[in-house]
Amino acid sequence: QVQLVESGGGLVQAGGSLTLSCAASGRTFSTYDMGWFRQTPGKEREFVARISRSGNPYYPGWVKGRFTISRDNAKNVVSLQMNNLTPEDTAVYYCAADGSIIIHTWPRDYEYWGQGTQVTVFS
Repeated sequence: QVQLVESGGGLVQAGGSLTLSCAASGRTFSTYDMGWFRQTPGKEREFVARISRSGNPYYPGWVKGRFTISRDNAKNVVSLQMNNLTPEDTAVYYCAADGSIIIHTWPRDYEYWGQGTQVTVFS
C-alpha cells in the first residue's frame, strides 16, 4: 500500500511558477508509475502528467511544455514544476499511484491518491 501526501500549493500571480511535491510512504514507491491530476468544483478530475517508474514523463497536449514532472525514487517523492501559470490552472492538484505500466490518463485507473493541494492563480 502507498500513502501519498501533496504539498507546495498556494497562491501565485498569473505568469508565475509553483512546484508541487508528493511524498510517498512505503518501500514500493519505485514500483509505481505516478500521476498528477487536477480538479475544479463541478468538473471531473483532469489528467495533468504521468511519470513511469523509470522516469519517463507523459503529458496531455494542453500542457504545452509549461509543466514538468519528475521523481526521486531514493526519496520517494514525485514533483510537478508548473510555469507560466494562468487563472485557468486554479484547481486542487492530486498525485496518484498506478501499479500498471500502461499510460493511464483516467483517474479510475489509479490505485492510490493523496488528499490534494490547492493551487490558486490570480491575475
